[in-house]
Amino acid sequence: MKLVIDARYTRITHHDGISRYTAGLIEATSKLADVTMLINDTRQLAMLPEVPYLKISGPTSVLEPLVALQINKLNPDVVFSPMQTIGTLGRKYPVILTLHDLIYYSHPHAPKFLPAPIRAGWFLFHQVYWPQRLLLNRADAVATVSNTTADLMRKHRLTKKHIGLVSNAPTGHFARRDVAKKPKKTLLYMGSFMEYKNVETLIRAMEYLPDYELHLLSGINEQRYAELAALVPAPGRVHFHNGVSDAEYERLLSECTALVTLSREEGYGLPLVEAMSMGTPVVVTDMPIFKEVAQDAALYASADDAKGFADQVRILDEQATWQEYSQRAVERAGSYSWQRSAQQLLDLAGYAADHKK
Repeated sequence: MKLVIDARYTRITHHDGISRYTAGLIEATSKLADVTMLINDTRQLAMLPEVPYLKISGPTSVLEPLVALQINKLNPDVVFSPMQTIGTLGRKYPVILTLHDLIYYSHPHAPKFLPAPIRAGWFLFHQVYWPQRLLLNRADAVATVSNTTADLMRKHRLTKKHIGLVSNAPTGHFARRDVAKKPKKTLLYMGSFMEYKNVETLIRAMEYLPDYELHLLSGINEQRYAELAALVPAPGRVHFHNGVSDAEYERLLSECTALVTLSREEGYGLPLVEAMSMGTPVVVTDMPIFKEVAQDAALYASADDAKGFADQVRILDEQATWQEYSQRAVERAGSYSWQRSAQQLLDLAGYAADHKK
């Protein structure tokens, strides 16, 4: 099968969620099929596997509605987009579109760093479901990363098309940690600082964990930093790293007690699986998507209960209990791999090819 994968959302200096998802799928799928990737900037190649590529216009270009006219020259059997916004007018191939989650229907406010007109459009788009239906119904099949999101898509009738699972997975560089070594009393958070991520409650919980430190690893803008820093209960208890390398991320994961999040909404939760693959326990929000991903390998708390979250962390104070959850984490993370995801993608591509409209 000649499969084309849209890699135009790949970051240039570091991966975000969509970027890492795309790169992982390309690397694994290229070992099973004839894969060509689409880029719009040659600097993206440094973040992607070495497979054939076609440079075309960018996903935010005015040419996007007719981008299929550029892709047609590849004569693909199927085109896979990790987003749902790729242009499809004039296409001569089956296409798979992806919807990762429905977060912004519950939390419709866009990141504050975006220009005001884009934030306004973002908000209006997520007030009703019909624009999303128009996007997704252009596809021959629709992909998503979790059964939880697939169920929500069916509940809200977001598409008439077949929905297939193409899971996220941990990257290959995360090595199993030494579980005999007593963990440091540190907690790690990896994720954005948008309001629905609820980092505020993590910070407030540190009042009940005076012997622990919370490390917030992701990049953060000055305004959001000021808002969150004002909540820190005592100096030296919460550390803002403002971005870490993959190597530093792995080192911190190999030493900490747990990776934590009290996010109110997620489409998957890749940091959970990355941590679990190393044997690092996770303490997370008690909600369906995390229960799907982690099952009994996680400790769960209410998103609004700082004391309850702290109590769950305390369960890991006992070394034997920590080791038990470490083992559970490794076993559960073994359910996810890019090889498995690649096969899911090829199965869905076969369906799309057979059901091209």
